[in-house]
Amino acid sequence: MKKVKIATIGGGSSYTPELMEGFIKRYDELPIKEIWLVDVEEGKEKQEIVGAMAQRMWDASPYDVKVYTTLDREEALKDADFVTTQFRVGQLNARIKDERIPFSYGMLGQETNGAGGMFKAFRTVPVILSVVEDMKRLCPDAWLINFANPSGMVTEAVLRYGKWDRVIGLCNVPVMAKMGESETLGVPKEDLIYKFAGLNHFHWHKLADKAGHDITGKLIDKLYEDNSGLPKNIFDIPFYKEQLEQMNMIPCGYHRYYYREEEMLKHGIEEYENEGTRAQQVKQIEHELFELYKDPNLDYKPKQLEERGGAYYSDAACETIASIYSNANTEIVVSTRNDGAVPDLPADCAVEVTAYIGAQGARNVAFGHLPTAEKGWLQVMKAMELLTIEAAVTGDYATALQAFTINPLIQSGDTAKRIMDELFIAHKKYLPQFAETIERLEKENITIKDPIANELSK
Repeated sequence: MKKVKIATIGGGSSYTPELMEGFIKRYDELPIKEIWLVDVEEGKEKQEIVGAMAQRMWDASPYDVKVYTTLDREEALKDADFVTTQFRVGQLNARIKDERIPFSYGMLGQETNGAGGMFKAFRTVPVILSVVEDMKRLCPDAWLINFANPSGMVTEAVLRYGKWDRVIGLCNVPVMAKMGESETLGVPKEDLIYKFAGLNHFHWHKLADKAGHDITGKLIDKLYEDNSGLPKNIFDIPFYKEQLEQMNMIPCGYHRYYYREEEMLKHGIEEYENEGTRAQQVKQIEHELFELYKDPNLDYKPKQLEERGGAYYSDAACETIASIYSNANTEIVVSTRNDGAVPDLPADCAVEVTAYIGAQGARNVAFGHLPTAEKGWLQVMKAMELLTIEAAVTGDYATALQAFTINPLIQSGDTAKRIMDELFIAHKKYLPQFAETIERLEKENITIKDPIANELSK
């Protein structure tokens, strides 16, 4: 079998050991020759630490795999078979600003939802499109496997503006849902049949037993008795049971920001005012993780990584790559082109659905029409995503304002516009496409209200 070269953009991520563990477990299915970790200057120190640990993990395995670290993206991409992306433009300080600036005005600040999620897209979309342009020159047959958030919007941008079909977006949320629900029901996950439909961080799913009988209602009952399998970064406020029974579907954990917006906002503001936002907490977790990673004797993924919030994503990323490589047609939940799987959305847009993954990518499982309420939510959210991506590509202020106005988690008006303007100022370094807008805002003396975000922006 052909030996595989993998390039990972954002190689200095604290998640890299998770990725290595997944590849080591699947080496018999995916014979890797070399892995290239590439990052930017800001991430150089972390990349060197995690790169050394990644090599120790392989050295402790029976396999002869070389891990390279570089700041030269072209060197990493040349002749790659698979490119994985897990980068964060602006590092965790950018996420802190995404969270604290909206919260300072009493609106939600969150990594992929609300105003913060949109600005993460503004920063990330141009970078992923530049990666795609490099791939067209340096590894035109490679598959792009994206885990960089907001994963669904990044995948949409690659399909729509990058004109690159060999892309699959991934998320650990469906993986954790399956694991948690299998445990809740006391049934091996191999004996459960899942159907997911929606958008990344905004999907629903149904499930059946191995005889094909719908058991979504049974799971709804059990969820109010046991653990819901939420990621570490979502505060556990229960959905209204009556609502789940009416839709006969399970919403993803992130729907709490929409179905229980009042309570989630209250909790977020309490964190903002006291222990700090989730990004500030994650920064401390990351510091502790990298202190562990420095240990020259550590050659396995530490358990503390599960506290980071993205646990088990390698089960999706590595399984996807292995399945493409061997044409295994494994069932995985992915972000990919709709192609009619969710008829309530255009066929050419990106959706997150159950699919079978093989040598030609994703073959989607048709879900069918969603109920009235969920259909409405979905169409509004996709419109918001498309406007956000268009603004990220064009640098058009008015389009960004339209996206802000339609986002359900942003109360439109002068305050929302002020939040948007402050976020532009805060992220000036990473938003060159909005240079004219930012210059105008600076002339208008727009200042950042939150002192921590303001200090990080200097």
